[in-house]
Amino acid sequence: MRPILYVILDGLGDRPIPALGDRTPLEAATIPELTALARRGRTGLVQTVGKGIAPESDVAVTAILGYDPFTYHTGRGVFEAVGAGMPFRDGDLALRGNFATGGEGLRILDRRAGRDLTSEEAHALADAVTRDLRLEAAPADLEVRASIGHRCAVVIRRRGGRLSGKISNTDPAYGRVEGLGVAREQAGSVTEECTPLDSSEEARTAAALVNEFTRRSHELLERHPVNARRRARGSPPANLILVRDAGDHLPSMPPIAERSGVQFGCFVEMPVERGIAQLTGMRVIPVPPSGADKAGVYAAWARTATDEIKRSGGLYIHIKGPDEPGHDGDWEAKRAVIETIDRAFFATLLAGIEPEEVVVAVTA
Repeated sequence: MRPILYVILDGLGDRPIPALGDRTPLEAATIPELTALARRGRTGLVQTVGKGIAPESDVAVTAILGYDPFTYHTGRGVFEAVGAGMPFRDGDLALRGNFATGGEGLRILDRRAGRDLTSEEAHALADAVTRDLRLEAAPADLEVRASIGHRCAVVIRRRGGRLSGKISNTDPAYGRVEGLGVAREQAGSVTEECTPLDSSEEARTAAALVNEFTRRSHELLERHPVNARRRARGSPPANLILVRDAGDHLPSMPPIAERSGVQFGCFVEMPVERGIAQLTGMRVIPVPPSGADKAGVYAAWARTATDEIKRSGGLYIHIKGPDEPGHDGDWEAKRAVIETIDRAFFATLLAGIEPEEVVVAVTA
């Protein structure tokens, strides 16, 4: 069996853009390597979850790796917490969080606090909330851990009891369909109240704790010196944490090697993908994050992949690049990063392998 390079280009798809002649950023991009790969191989279309459903990354990745999300998914928050290295046990409540900018009445002014939150700032804010906020809606301990950029994971541990992940999001950009997180067509501009999705005491208590967390963390972050400095330099304060996709237990996911017959290693940037990889038994290979020098990093990833594939049955490579400009509605940046991935990652990768000896599968 030939080794497989399984490359996921996060957020690659889009809608036609009038300024691009009614083409998508992918259609408008100059991508000779991907074009040649498609011509030499097979192409097709897969509905990862269902027609008309825009799944979040965790749901889509779970499905793309061969796990039915309706069977194995227990909430993105759990993947985020595991990927961030946070202690988690069944009955805890885990949520994905965004540091955002909030105004009066918890109105959302910027969903990602300007996308310029430094790692140092995010960790200082997360540590302050963990240290200084004491929840009173029920006896519980709180931990917030910053991850990448504006992202964080939140875990609430109830003392002497369990919490339920069957609660709604405070982040108005995302809803839940049969327990799975999905992007909404239109995002609201006000932080939503967390409500229980069933009548259990565990769900009611979880919702009450999340609402208290949202309100009181906003008050704490509003006063934090990090945000005073951000305001002074003209950056929006990161004074609000939007949460979504709660989970209350670890998924029981069979090792991917048992399901596929392939021992996978992986390159991932985000905690959510790292959590999925760890819970499916993949070997996480350290790679540099894609910062300002995306071309240099993507080329380094490709060189590492050509070395690692000689020792692995397969590599799962998750490239986040197109997703962020897609969320921001910046089609020019999205087209540019697609071209960078083609030029730096795929050109380097394909030059370093024998195509007849390795299966290269690309999806999004």
